[in-house]
Amino acid sequence: MLVFLDIDGVMVQGSSWKSVENLSDGFYKFSPNAVLGLQDIISGTKATILLTTSHKNRYTPKEWKIIFSNRGIQVDSVSKLQTRKIYPNRKEEILTWCKRHRNVENFVIIDDDKSLNGLPVELKHKLILTNSSIGLTHLDAIQAIKVLKSTKKLFKIDPKKSLSK
Repeated sequence: MLVFLDIDGVMVQGSSWKSVENLSDGFYKFSPNAVLGLQDIISGTKATILLTTSHKNRYTPKEWKIIFSNRGIQVDSVSKLQTRKIYPNRKEEILTWCKRHRNVENFVIIDDDKSLNGLPVELKHKLILTNSSIGLTHLDAIQAIKVLKSTKKLFKIDPKKSLSK
């Protein structure tokens, strides 16, 4: 099980009037509700993290694991979505990953990026779109667990069909 995870607007609440607090490791403090929600997702599903955040290349996966641990989130594995200049946005990065990993069906995307509403229907139902000023909530976490634990084949890509349509 895999969680595509954004940070800003998911783990860190966005507000234009208030600066984000940094912890001693130099990265942003996570919202307490988001920490509880993500830990519930991980504990309930044994999911690993695939970072989609624009911050993903600031640290190594090992350093990210420490950052999560410092905030009370225990995760077995943290990896990063590949970024290239040829991918104009997060939606295209995710679509490219899905095309390359057609056999991986058990994942959820947690993000506040509204452009992800444009994902194809076979991916959009795996999207938990957070409110950037609130971040990940308990209800979002429950929905993410439902997506990850679903026994239905919710996601099947026809290899002859393009995801970008």
